[in-house]
Amino acid sequence: MPNLIFLPHEHICPEGAVITAAPGVSICDAALAQGIEIEHACERSCACTTCHVIIREGFDSLAPADELEEDLLDKAWGLEHESRLSCQALVGDADLVIEIPRYTINMVSERR
Repeated sequence: MPNLIFLPHEHICPEGAVITAAPGVSICDAALAQGIEIEHACERSCACTTCHVIIREGFDSLAPADELEEDLLDKAWGLEHESRLSCQALVGDADLVIEIPRYTINMVSERR
């Protein structure tokens, strides 16, 4: 199973984290299952950008984003070429290095 390597994030995983995930599982679901509390205001229904992540390594192993995800990503804070919504990006067969951006479009999570 591929490793998902989360880079340190001040609030969500200050020391970073390495988890494994089965291919076909969304990055968001894999993270949440291991206690990495990625924000997901729309409950993973591809209706917001709060679960935005940047794939620093392994981006090409993910299936391309569909049109809805692409449209939403245009609204994400800190958008980069390797940005994805973690609720839509399904783990493939390669390890991923993932950065959770410092801010989301909500600016402040309700859980903080």
